[in-house]
Order: sequence, then structure tokens, then C-alpha cells
Amino acid sequence: MAKFLAELLGCTLPDKGAPFEVRCSSVLLCQSSDVLTISDRCSSVVQRRKGSGFIIPSLWQPEDNMPQTPPFTGQLNTGGYNKNLYQTKEENYPGLYYHDNNLVSGSLEALIHHLVPTVDYYPDRTYIFTFLLSSRLFIHPYELMSRVCHLCMEQQRLSDPQADKMRVRKNAPKILQLLTEWTETFPYDFRDERMMRSLKELTHRLASGDEVYRKAVGQMSQGLIRRLTVLSQYEEALVKINATAAERLSALKAKPQAAAQRDLLSICNDPFTVAQQLTHIELERLSYIGPEEFVQAFVQKDPLDNDKSCFSDHKKASNLEAYVEWFNRLSYLVATEICMPVKKKQRARVMEFFIDVARECFNIGNFNSLMAIISGMNMSPVSRLKKTWSKVKTAKFDILEHQMDPSSNFYNYRTSLRGATQRSITANSSREKIVIPFFSLLIKDIYFLNEGCVNRRQNGHINFEKFWELAKQVSEFMTWKKVECPFEKDRKILQYLLTAPVFSEDALYLASYESEGPENHMEKDRWKSLRSNLLSRV
Repeated sequence: MAKFLAELLGCTLPDKGAPFEVRCSSVLLCQSSDVLTISDRCSSVVQRRKGSGFIIPSLWQPEDNMPQTPPFTGQLNTGGYNKNLYQTKEENYPGLYYHDNNLVSGSLEALIHHLVPTVDYYPDRTYIFTFLLSSRLFIHPYELMSRVCHLCMEQQRLSDPQADKMRVRKNAPKILQLLTEWTETFPYDFRDERMMRSLKELTHRLASGDEVYRKAVGQMSQGLIRRLTVLSQYEEALVKINATAAERLSALKAKPQAAAQRDLLSICNDPFTVAQQLTHIELERLSYIGPEEFVQAFVQKDPLDNDKSCFSDHKKASNLEAYVEWFNRLSYLVATEICMPVKKKQRARVMEFFIDVARECFNIGNFNSLMAIISGMNMSPVSRLKKTWSKVKTAKFDILEHQMDPSSNFYNYRTSLRGATQRSITANSSREKIVIPFFSLLIKDIYFLNEGCVNRRQNGHINFEKFWELAKQVSEFMTWKKVECPFEKDRKILQYLLTAPVFSEDALYLASYESEGPENHMEKDRWKSLRSNLLSRV
């Protein structure tokens, strides 16, 4: 793929240097029957208990921090320009409407013009991120790139060999900066061949005749190719690990007695170490989620677009879905580990172990693994094991459940999340920077924001106030996902967490009934049915 992309961009990859490092040792696996789909999220484990409705925070000010990339101006020595110039005069931008100097709405055409730099103007980076994130609701990224390229060439007369070189020299760094913002923050857009062709056309015109710009274009192109190559390698590794996990599941079905021979405690009995390895998996999964996936997960056809197939070839939110699947896998793995042991004493020991792992996850700031463990321990096949629970010291578990209590719109969790975020901002060590949100709730917040606010106003203009808020939520996630995990990897533990067979819901119930017999007629009927189905398969 790297060679193909390089050919499209008309550049070459360096022959020397270290190979790309792919952090794919912890790719997830989850059985399809146990996976939450995008449409399931709003009825997932988040609604395990009844609580208040979700509250959409008040709109933020666009001047807040957003993802940014270093400007080219320092490299190119073209003289300074105001990189964050935020033009708010309506008369200079017909079709854009402001309130208190903040952009609140505009036509798609005007918003596209507002994105394109000129000799004396560069768009605010907050606007760049917000528009590139949300524009895909109204126009394909490749179509937007084509429009941007056309406007750049039209304004700078790049198609004219006799164009004023001084004019081109003044604006070229700004155009390159915009393209860099795009390729670094939304690299997955450029998996589309049409995007790459438009990018090549524009950068070729910018670079022609000037060695400095040619070098900058080469660096940008090679950086993009590296990012896309790493993504491809990650996806290939994902397929391999899924295949390994499937083989182990088949082996377990062939020899069920093997399940009792190996469990997580036999590999590692230190809760802190297991919590660290879970954090490795979480941060690696987060790092592959593109910001655009939050929009594409809920994308619907724009009512003003006559093209019925407008979004038919959108890249699926595959990395986002994979992360939700990881949450499900971990929940089922916890339940499996608890239900597997035959002896009550061993089951109680496993329960207490996972309570300690959950507590360590909370201390680290890994709220997603924390909630997955709590979810697994609250599954019916586990919660019904009353004799086992009677042997467990549950005080710590009660505290953790209280922290993740859904009541009052997850007030306790949101308070803890704010504390972890503040700690991350003032952190002196990489460990203190870790913030891993309860992901299903983040998705649900974004879902309700999307459903609760219209994309367009009555006059047909795009409701940009909504997208300021969307960008704010996504940009916070972008900060969290960039944190490098400071803990040492333990390959054995990672391998087990990611590929150990997990029981289906029926298998969990059957194991639970075998450990502690049915207590009522409903449970007895279910037990008989499960045993009958199992015997018929054998």
C-alpha cells in the first residue's frame, strides 16, 4: 500500500532508517454474538440501571484549545503571518453569520471559502478542525478536497505559468499548512484514491520551481504515507490475532476440560500488573480511532442532497466499533474467569482479584476497563452466585460501583473524569497523563448531541454552533488518545487478555448453574434447555 500511495503522490519513501513500528500486540478479539453494534450503544451497559437523562453541556467558546500542527512558516522563512487570525466581519464573508464574534451558521459554499487561506488571511485552527470534522455530514471529503484545491489554484492562479511568483510565495506556506493540518489530523481521509490525486495535483503546483516548497511537500507526503502504512499493518495484525483467537475457541469446544487448566490468575496474580496491561490495550485501541469516526458513526443523508448514494462509500467507523467490541470482550472475559472454577473458594478468589484490578484501573485513570469489569461482575450468570458472593469482601466493589453509578447522569463518574483530566493537564509524569474515558458514555453523549440539535437551520444554513460543541468533545478525546503508555508490556498477559476463549451468554449461564444450582422454576427450565442444546451439539 505504501508504494501505491507514494506513486499517487509522486514521491519516494526513504530506503534507509528504522522500519515502521506498529503497536499491534494488543489487538482485540470478541465473538460477534457478544458485540455491541453502533445502534446498540444507546441500550448497552450504560443503561444497566435507570438514571436521569443525559445533559448536553453549554456551547463552548471556539477559542478553546484544539488539535494543532506546527506551522510551516518557521521552516520556510517567508515572514510572519497571524496563524490564528479569526476574521469575523460579516461583510467580508457573505453567507456567514456571527454572534458575539463567534461563527454560528453559514452556507456550505461560504464555509468552504472560509477554510481556504489567502495572501492576508489564514483560518483559525479551531475552525479548520471543526469544519474538517463536521463537513463530511454534507459533502464527501474527496469532494471538499477537490473544491479546496480548485479555490487555491483559482485564487493564486497556480495554473498560470506566468503567475506572480511573489504572490505564490506569500500564500504557499499557508496552503501547505492547511494541507498538513488535514493530513495529520484526518489521515484516514486519504485512503481514498481521489483524495490522493487532488492532493498530488495541488502540491505539485505549489512545489514546482521552488526547492524549499518541494522539500516541505515531500516531508508532508512521506509523513502521510507512514501513518497510512501503520494503519494497514495494524489491520493486518488484527486479522491474524482474530484468527488465533478463533482457533483457540475451536480447540476449547473440542476439549472443554482444557478450560480448567489455564486461567488469568495462573498467568499473573498481581492486580496492578493486569491493570497496567489493560491500560496498554485501551491506549493502543484509542490511538487508532480517527476523529472523523465519531461523525461517521451517526452519519445520515443530508436532506438537501439529491444524491441518494451520497454516503454509501463512507469509510466505516471500524476502529471505533472495534473499541466497543473490546469493552464487550473484557466484560465477558471477566464473567468467564469467574464462572469457570468448580470450587466456590476459587470463584471467590477470582472475584476479589478482579475487584482489585478494577480499583487499580480507577487509580490509573482507566475508566473504560473499570466499567467493563464492573459490567462483567454484574452479568446475571455472575450476580446469581449468591453462595460465592457471600465469601467475598465486597466493600471495595461497592465503592467502585458507586463511582460509576449511572444516576444523575453519571455525576460521580463525570466528577472523577474531570479530576483525572485536571491531573493530566498538570502532570509531571507520563503515568499521571492517562485518561481513558468510559467510551460507551462518550459515544452516547455525542449521539444525543447529534440527535438533539439540527444540522441545518430553517434557512438551509449549516448550524455551526452544534459543530463547535461536537468538535470540543472530540478534541478532548484527541488529547487523551495521544498519551503513550508508560508501563512495561507483558506479552503473556496481553496475549491471554486478547485471545483467551470467552464463554457465550448461554455457556456462562450453564457454568453458573453447574456451580450453584437453579433456585426457581424459571432457572430450572433454562438449565434443562441449555443442557439439552449442549448434548444435541455433541
